[in-house]
Amino acid sequence: MGQRRKARELAAQTLYALSFREVNPEYREYEMLNSYPEILNDLAQMENLLESPGVIDFANELVMNSIIHQEDIAKQIEKHSENWSEKTMAKVDRSILQLAIYELMFTDTPAAVIINEALEIAKKFCGSGTIKFLNGVLDAVNKELRDREKIEGDKI
Repeated sequence: MGQRRKARELAAQTLYALSFREVNPEYREYEMLNSYPEILNDLAQMENLLESPGVIDFANELVMNSIIHQEDIAKQIEKHSENWSEKTMAKVDRSILQLAIYELMFTDTPAAVIINEALEIAKKFCGSGTIKFLNGVLDAVNKELRDREKIEGDKI
């Protein structure tokens, strides 16, 4: 398994663990940003990844930016997950979606790579029905983002 996949798995596990923390909604971002480094470090230690700084650095970047952009990400999840709200879906599914949608929206990583990585992580941590659900949501988000870029590109 590649280092970037391992980092994405570590990031998904960190967001999953964070989802069980009770935080004051008014200070949600602040509390999450202060809490996640310890969780990330503990998980990295359990996975024997402390000697892999590239994995930890990339996982850190993914978690931190997923937290910073959580409102934009939540809007995409709500918009593209029919009959599911972000609060009612399984926490592990939501964690994987958060990471993948962050990457789709805010990085230059090719969408096919992001979606494939998310589905591979889901195969490891989720049930078989989850893969179709995640694929559907991520495809819809990707299509919307591509359409938006095309429209904005036509305006220039």
